[in-house]
Amino acid sequence: MFQRELTPEDYIAMLRRRWLLIVILAVVGTPIAYGVSLWLPSVYKSTSLVMVEQPTVPENFVRPVANVNTNQRLVSMQQQILNQTRLEALIHQFGMYPQDIENHVPIEALAARLRAAIQVAPIRPPDDSESGNPPGFYVNVTMDNPRTAQDVCTTITSMFIQESSRRRQEQTEQTTQFLDQQIAEAKAKLDGQDAKLAAFQSRHLGSLPEEEPANLNVLTGLSSELDATTQAITHAQQDKSLAESMLMQQIAARRASRTGQNPETYGQELAALQTRLAGLQSRYTDDYPDVIKTKIEIEAIKKKMAESEQQNREAPNQAEKQSMEPVELIQLRSQIRSDEQTIAQRTKEQERIQAQIKNFQSYVQSTPAVGQEYKQLTRDHQTALDLYTSLLRKRSDAVMAAALETRQEGEQFRLINPASLPSTPSFPNRPLFAMGGFGGGLALGLGLGFLLEMRDTSLRTERDVELSLQLPVLAMVPTIKPSSRSKSTQPVDQTPAHSGVGVGTGA
Repeated sequence: MFQRELTPEDYIAMLRRRWLLIVILAVVGTPIAYGVSLWLPSVYKSTSLVMVEQPTVPENFVRPVANVNTNQRLVSMQQQILNQTRLEALIHQFGMYPQDIENHVPIEALAARLRAAIQVAPIRPPDDSESGNPPGFYVNVTMDNPRTAQDVCTTITSMFIQESSRRRQEQTEQTTQFLDQQIAEAKAKLDGQDAKLAAFQSRHLGSLPEEEPANLNVLTGLSSELDATTQAITHAQQDKSLAESMLMQQIAARRASRTGQNPETYGQELAALQTRLAGLQSRYTDDYPDVIKTKIEIEAIKKKMAESEQQNREAPNQAEKQSMEPVELIQLRSQIRSDEQTIAQRTKEQERIQAQIKNFQSYVQSTPAVGQEYKQLTRDHQTALDLYTSLLRKRSDAVMAAALETRQEGEQFRLINPASLPSTPSFPNRPLFAMGGFGGGLALGLGLGFLLEMRDTSLRTERDVELSLQLPVLAMVPTIKPSSRSKSTQPVDQTPAHSGVGVGTGA
């Protein structure tokens, strides 16, 4: 057997030689395949179309609570609907697989067979996107009885629609209940933070950070008020000292006029010292050396004047002396009493202001430490308040979403095409089987023909002879065709002429 590269002419020659075998197998394969399709059991497929309707209210106004994409929902619902219990109920409801039940086939196996016969196919969006939200889905049920297939498809489709509505409403209610529980806990935490903050504010009233500017302003006002009160006390003391000096001078002059003694020198000296003391006190404090020295000199003059008064004191009682005192002395004594009352009143006011200044200074000094703790409390309170407000807002959205689901204005499954009643079996497709038999027979014929050609060792062409003999060509005898005139007289050469074929000698 020799091998050589085949050309298109070789393949055409093969087809010419083996065409009968190829045609026979192609013709025979068609009825065989069709007969096989008649022998196979027929099954029918019922189909329903369910579309996913979007909410009538835009999501910008009411955000849906159940926001799971359609593919995930379909997978979850398919597992829930096609469980063992529901499939067994369907088998008993529609009386499916009666022979298998009589033969005591396990119900679990029948439920698995029914589950395999049910298919849920999402519709691919036109833009072929992978968003996970197809516009709808098909429910396909394949059974050996068309009516049973339609009934099962109708039931399964109704289960999907009811389960979708029930799940969305249940999820909305569970979300609302969960938010109610979270709101109650958040409110309890917020109330606790309110109580802590109120107790802290009550305990540190006046030292809170927001009160610091007011405290500083109050301190400024109290300082000004204290300065004014101090000046008023100083002036009252000066007025009292001057009035006392004048009173003592008047008394000394009066007594001198009675006894003939002249205390004018003491009075003048005392008046000069008191005037000097008033001038010093207006410029210096009481601890200044000149102020102390002047006070000592005044006390010495007063002591001398008191001794002189004691020596010149008369016997009449005080009532008679006062009745005999002139108006100037009475006015001076009244002025002294008024100055004393003013000094006492201003002194109390000064002590009150100093106490207030001390309190507000303590507030200002403790504000940084209090502010740190207060900042932590307010931060925790604000966090609790934000959480509580956010939960209230989410609960409001959940309530509106629940209202939409109750009124069936949210996302819903709508049945577009009810389950169909198949009139022809979906399997086997007999025309397709016939075409498959024809194609299979044709392919088989071509394969057998090619195999037979490969096993055939006949020499049909010059190239076959060259490859078979493997001898070099020594000469070539051209093909000689007899003329028309010599056809009748000369014998015809019966040996076929092969152009380019010669005789060679082997080594």
